[in-house]
Amino acid sequence: MIQFTNVDKRYEDGYEALSNVSLNMNRGEMAFLTGHSGAGKSTLLKLIMLMERVSKGRLVVGGQDLNTIRKRQIPYFRRHIGVVFQNHRLLFDRTVFDNVALPLEVAGSNPRETGKRVRAALDKVGLLSKEKLNPFQLSGGEQQRIGIARAVVNKPPVLLADEPTGNLDPALSEEIMKLFAAFNQVGVTVLIASHDLELISQMDHRVIEINKGRILHSSGKH
Repeated sequence: MIQFTNVDKRYEDGYEALSNVSLNMNRGEMAFLTGHSGAGKSTLLKLIMLMERVSKGRLVVGGQDLNTIRKRQIPYFRRHIGVVFQNHRLLFDRTVFDNVALPLEVAGSNPRETGKRVRAALDKVGLLSKEKLNPFQLSGGEQQRIGIARAVVNKPPVLLADEPTGNLDPALSEEIMKLFAAFNQVGVTVLIASHDLELISQMDHRVIEINKGRILHSSGKH
C-alpha cells in the first residue's frame, strides 16, 4: 500500500530530512513511526500526502507512483488519504457537524449523502450527540476525535496521524489509539508518528524507528 524505495528528501538550503529510506507497508497494516523531534517523521508523512515531493527515489501509494502525479491531480489524490494532526486544525466558527463535513463538501458530495456519512463518522468516534455544538465547547480529547472523524468521513484506505496524542493525558491518549486500531481492524492502512513509546509498547503493532532521516530498524508485526 505504501512503498518507499531509496527515497531522499533534500531542501533548497541543503538540509537532508530523509536519506535512502526504503520502507514497505502492506494494505490493512497498522504501524508506528518513532524517533526524536526532527528525526524525519513528519517529513515522511508529508511525502505520503504530497505536501512535499521526493528529491530522489520512488514512492508508491495505493499503486500510484507519486512522482507521476501532477499538481492539479493532488487534491483528488488526497481524497484517498485521511490525515490527523496534533493540533486538530478545526474551524471554530463552524459546528462539529460542519467541521467533519468539510472533506465531503470539497469533493462535491450531495447533502443527503454528506449527512449520512458525517453522522456515521461521528458515531464511530462517540460524538454523535454533539454534532450541533461548536468545537470550543468540547474537551481536548473530544476535539481530537472530531479531527479523526473528519479524516475518516471520506472512507479513505490510508489514515496518517502526526503526534495525535501529543497534547493529551495518558488515559485519553490510550482512547485515541484504540480508535485508530478500530479503523485498522476494518481494513484501513494506518501509520502514526508518535514519541509516546510507553503507549506504543502496549499496542501490538509494528514499530519503525527513524533517526537523522534514516530508518534504524523496523520491528513487530508486518
